[in-house]
Amino acid sequence: MFKKLLLSLALVAGVGLVAPTFAEDAPAAPEVTTEAAAAPAAAPAAEAPAADAAAAPAVAPNKGDTTFMYVATTLVILMTIPGLALFYGGLVRSKNMLSVLMQVLMTFSLVTVLWVIYGYTLTFTAGNPFFGSLDKLLLTGVTPDSVGATFSKGVVIPELLFVAFQCTFAAITPALIIGAFAERMKFAAVLAFMAIWFTFSYIPVAHMVWYWDGPDAITNADTLATVTANAGWLWAKGALDFAGGTVVHINAGIAGLVAAIVLGKRVGLGKEAMPPHNLVMTMIGASLLWVGWFGFNVGSNLEANGVAALAFMNTFVATAAAVLAWSFIEFVARGKVSMLGALSGAVAGLVAITPACGFVGIGGALVIGVAASLVCYWGVTGLKKMIGADDALDVFGVHGVGGITGALLTGVFASPSLGGLGICNYVTNKCGDAADFPGIAAQVMIQGQAVLTSVVVSAVVSFIALKVIDLVIGLRVKEEEEREGLDTVSHGETAYHL
Repeated sequence: MFKKLLLSLALVAGVGLVAPTFAEDAPAAPEVTTEAAAAPAAAPAAEAPAADAAAAPAVAPNKGDTTFMYVATTLVILMTIPGLALFYGGLVRSKNMLSVLMQVLMTFSLVTVLWVIYGYTLTFTAGNPFFGSLDKLLLTGVTPDSVGATFSKGVVIPELLFVAFQCTFAAITPALIIGAFAERMKFAAVLAFMAIWFTFSYIPVAHMVWYWDGPDAITNADTLATVTANAGWLWAKGALDFAGGTVVHINAGIAGLVAAIVLGKRVGLGKEAMPPHNLVMTMIGASLLWVGWFGFNVGSNLEANGVAALAFMNTFVATAAAVLAWSFIEFVARGKVSMLGALSGAVAGLVAITPACGFVGIGGALVIGVAASLVCYWGVTGLKKMIGADDALDVFGVHGVGGITGALLTGVFASPSLGGLGICNYVTNKCGDAADFPGIAAQVMIQGQAVLTSVVVSAVVSFIALKVIDLVIGLRVKEEEEREGLDTVSHGETAYHL
């Protein structure tokens, strides 16, 4: 099993690192003005203003941006419950339908509670390059009057709203992992794993990629250096991740792969038919995912402006292109176009465009959508067979492989020379200058480092967590219980009464 895990990680590295992994630190990813593109990550709650600006009037949240973020936050909740729950639920056998729905619901609820207790403060406060501080434990000091920075100087939103929006990201990410070990893991083990993985994988990766002091802290080269020194490790290197390619999809995809390997295959796999029991439910769930994903991607801009419109359009067209591409590949390979294939293409496109949606042009989004289907189709067929793991609902093949593809291609198509928005210079308050972009090769190298970091952190944390849980409470249900189905064994209910 350990050899299989090492083989899997080697294959992941081969997929992800098309450029040298480690590079010299790039200039800190720059900031945005109200007319320009979003910075590489969600901004943290605004820090105290500099001493020389202490007497300046307090900036109040704009009601338009605030309303925009309420809608985006609600859409992300929609994409998880019921969207992800129904998508996964329809893909398993009928005897396990309720177990998947319950695992998604409980994971979302558990992480929400942990987020307000310690997740937010460890992710979005200044501490060190890998974790924040405990200054806002239990949201201490976060009041209705607190504000959070956006990507434009002098523009803020209520901090409590920022907490809620980021909570939905933290809650959906571990829920994605459920598809990899579906139909065979103890309910108590699921919850224990989610708590450990959220704490030691999601939080540090999110802090490394997304934490910085915010735009108003930057006025000149010296303050930029200070912000860079205080930022998360990967943000300081210039890693671009608009809405979660590394933080969400690679992170969850690798955890799913490790879990599938450690738990082993489902009883009867390869000997018994295990088709999805209700593709209508899966279609409904996937549709809700697509709709909710606009909140996920567009809301990551934190402001209702032109960059939000770009993120919306990119999410729209990349997904549509991925649906068509997957269906074409399937027709060529099998002679038929399936509903499951089209839906898989949609999710692959959504995953791949996530890190890129606010950085690339429409042409880049179309290419990323097509590329996502090409690579993820191989991920759920050829690569899956090479690894030999029972990733039940192809979490790694779609989210892991698609996330890696999108993260690397962000470094390509963010270039102004290819229609991307480039990066923004906080000191000059200008965006898109070709001179500020480190170059495609250099940016891909930075992206590769972010990919590798997410892969390693998630793999190590997942493996240790699963082994500890197995020793303490056990991971898998008994064989006879697995044959009976987790609905009745774990919850004493059935999804259908015929």
